[in-house]
Amino acid sequence: MEGRRPPMERAFHLGPHGRWWNNPELAQKLGLTADQQKKMEAVFQQSRPSLMDLSATVRKEEATMEPLLGVDQPDEGKILAQIDRVAQARAELEKANARMLLGLRRVLTPEQWKTLQAEEPKEHHPYFRPGPGPRGESGPNPE
Repeated sequence: MEGRRPPMERAFHLGPHGRWWNNPELAQKLGLTADQQKKMEAVFQQSRPSLMDLSATVRKEEATMEPLLGVDQPDEGKILAQIDRVAQARAELEKANARMLLGLRRVLTPEQWKTLQAEEPKEHHPYFRPGPGPRGESGPNPE
């Protein structure tokens, strides 16, 4: 699974212009208002601390796994228990990210949402729709 983000993480991409709702070309194409952009930024900023903490927790749990696997006589019980902790940390991160994405989507009109989905370049990163993508970190870049 290394090298791949979970589906909801893949859905969020900051892109070359930073947060996609601040990309002037895309904002114009979608017809985003300044108020919508402000609301989307607020959703992002409200979610950011939690996403940072949850991303750190995933990295910590993954790091805890490494020495368990590196010993001469691996303890299956400890490894399986740690796998459960890693999976739970990833699940919590994915849920928090999904809440943020849904908050962003609620700001859009149905027409803007359809336009955003249609706008996604096939060779580039998606704005919302889940799909394959590289794993730059354990969560969206909240910076």
